[in-house]
Amino acid sequence: MSELSEGNPAPDFTLPTDSGETVRLGDLKGRKVVVYFYPKADTPGCTTEALDFTARKAEFEAAGATVIALSPDACAKHAKFRAKHDLDVILASDEDHAVADLFGVWVEKKNYGRTYMGIERSTFLIDADGRIARIWRKVKVKDHAETVLAAVRELG
Repeated sequence: MSELSEGNPAPDFTLPTDSGETVRLGDLKGRKVVVYFYPKADTPGCTTEALDFTARKAEFEAAGATVIALSPDACAKHAKFRAKHDLDVILASDEDHAVADLFGVWVEKKNYGRTYMGIERSTFLIDADGRIARIWRKVKVKDHAETVLAAVRELG
């Protein structure tokens, strides 16, 4: 599949969440949606990112946006992650990385000379019509949630 670009329709998905429910992107049409992919629950960068989005949840909601966090972790691990850090964003489980593949963020990574497949920390802002308005790839966590919130507000 070719890489997604701003202006493309966002790929629809349905995934289980840590709450035992499912989240379907298509059900959120009419709202702005922030979909962020993170490599692994309860690691330093991923925890900071989740806490930053949680801290701004009310501001995202006031701007008409829903935040969905996706990783390949199982729902049970997401539930522990939520409980441990009092997280308040939707945590969706993409165990087979099918959604990460659709968004082009399941990539070859290298760490300490080892090559493996994993999540490229990325964020997609989807407008109310279901189109990708902004893409951030290879995200650096510091100030990222604030940057995304500013972009949500710019969409109006």
